[in-house]
Amino acid sequence: MGHLDGRVVVVTGAGRGIGREHALLAAAEGARVVVDDNGVDADGTNPDPGVARAVVEEITARGGVAVASTADAASVAGARELLALALDEFGAVHGLVNNAGVLRDRMFFGMSEEDWDAVVHGQLRATFAPARVFAEHWRAESKAGRPAAASMVNVTSTSGLIGAVGQTNYGAAKAGIAALTVILAQELSRIGVRVNAVCPVARTRMTEHVPGIAELVAAPADPAEFDVYHPGNVSPVVAWLLAEGCPATGEVFYAKGGEIRKFRGWSYEWTVDHGSRWTVAELDEEMRARG
Repeated sequence: MGHLDGRVVVVTGAGRGIGREHALLAAAEGARVVVDDNGVDADGTNPDPGVARAVVEEITARGGVAVASTADAASVAGARELLALALDEFGAVHGLVNNAGVLRDRMFFGMSEEDWDAVVHGQLRATFAPARVFAEHWRAESKAGRPAAASMVNVTSTSGLIGAVGQTNYGAAKAGIAALTVILAQELSRIGVRVNAVCPVARTRMTEHVPGIAELVAAPADPAEFDVYHPGNVSPVVAWLLAEGCPATGEVFYAKGGEIRKFRGWSYEWTVDHGSRWTVAELDEEMRARG
């Protein structure tokens, strides 16, 4: 028996890299999978509908069940198309993996408005739109007495949680996704839906051309050596989060190779209370003393 037997899972950005691995493992664990990908390049250009179909063919060749979609995950209309496809083909939906995204790295002083908007749209909005549509569906199901015991998994990044030079647009969007995850978990727990995020560290199209990173994440020369940065290493965490019996919600997990960490959210490091309004001089002295 698979951990996802009987579950219907939608994976956006599932045509290549980490998303493809999520779709393959979900199907191998018994889920019926909607593989969504419009086949664009890493910067969001040049769509190719054959990318999603290729993953579906791979799943079915292994005995799994899947259907392809090229719906635009960054639009509400596209998200509704995704939901309708899952319901038409499989009659229900229990899991959503918001993996779609684009990348346009630039130093901030050289970043165009278009580069900013494209990445925020292709990352944060591509999480918002499916999350909004699927949450609405699950709420309606719950109110009708048919709770889905559903799970949503979003994808964040250390660029947003820790920071990375040259990725202000990407990092801002990924930080937004982490915040969205925590708040959605609080809201959707009322209808039996869990929401978590994964922060993957793996070899993808978005890392293979980054100077200094591409060499770090390259596959080992020895095929017998554990490939720490293989994108498939992240997928077991996602599959676990999608399982009906998983207890986690409102969490952000880091996954690299065989290593998993749980992030601690923003928290207070220290507090000082003056008891009345500070003067700037008093505040300067106090702040400097605390470093």
